[in-house]
Amino acid sequence: MGLRSQMWKVVDWRDDTNDTLVHRFAMPNEKWEIMSGSKLTVRESQVAVFVNKGQIADVFGPGQYTLGTGNLPLLSGMRSLLYQGREVVIKSDVYFINTKQFTDQRWGTQNPVLMRDSDFGMIRLKAYGTYAFKVSDAGKLLKELFGTNSTFTTSDINNHLKSLIVSQLSDTIAESKVGVLDMAANLQEFGEKVTKHVQDKFNELGLAITTFIIENVSLPEAVEKALDERTQLGILGDKMGTYTQKKAADALGDAAKNQGTVGTFMGVGMGQMFGGANATTFSNIANAKDAVEEKKEAPKSFCTQCGTQIAAGAKFCPECGSKQAASKNKCPQCGTEVAPGKKFCHNCGTKL
Repeated sequence: MGLRSQMWKVVDWRDDTNDTLVHRFAMPNEKWEIMSGSKLTVRESQVAVFVNKGQIADVFGPGQYTLGTGNLPLLSGMRSLLYQGREVVIKSDVYFINTKQFTDQRWGTQNPVLMRDSDFGMIRLKAYGTYAFKVSDAGKLLKELFGTNSTFTTSDINNHLKSLIVSQLSDTIAESKVGVLDMAANLQEFGEKVTKHVQDKFNELGLAITTFIIENVSLPEAVEKALDERTQLGILGDKMGTYTQKKAADALGDAAKNQGTVGTFMGVGMGQMFGGANATTFSNIANAKDAVEEKKEAPKSFCTQCGTQIAAGAKFCPECGSKQAASKNKCPQCGTEVAPGKKFCHNCGTKL
């Protein structure tokens, strides 16, 4: 094979993927070489990096270049330009770095994050969301993460980035001392605080975080239940007494429909409040009944002179002032004392 058949004149990369961070330019045949005078095309959102023996030499931004000793000064200093006859061979690996934004990257806490909250004390919470990033320093990315692979995708780094995010999220929560209730109500503002902490770690890798979104912060089920109850109590406000009476009445209604339910609940000790409410209700009903019976059984007295109802045992009528004598007249049916000379009992209507 002749020398010119080994020349490779065009160096470029068309990205047809959505997740490739780094692509190493490869020759179709191992015998081919990049020659001086070859055209290098770097498209928008790309950077081309020439690497010689593991060391980064020259970096090219977007544009079209004719390769030669004039624009490859570092490669020339490394003696990576070899001569084969009249041709200059560029002995270097070429890597294309994608500098576009990689969006819709998911993050989340695999395990709950422990934090101290001013309202709930020590609690565990989970969070998840999305983020976007891009390459800000191609050299750092190659040194810190890439190595010598032929390609490098977002899936190769995603787990590492998620770990950094969750770690910084925990630190931000601890430093901010923001309560869970305030945090949940201001996710955007809290996300901005996390972004500032995360960016420092991303800079060390040659990356920039462009968007960070907290979609949700969730609490343990028991805490969420307590929060719901607290919200309900806040809505009720000064109507708590009415609410308690209603719940007791509802419980009585349910018990009437299903006999034995109240006894079952009491037997297994399910709810002292339920038992207390019912005990109060039953007590009120019993007292009311006793009061009615006592009222029915209370004897009635009337003035022997004018027939006005007077207090039992009164010695004088408050209406006419007549002195009252011990009355012997009683209704044979209900036993109620009646005034002398009356033909009918004023209490039950029995004819005397």
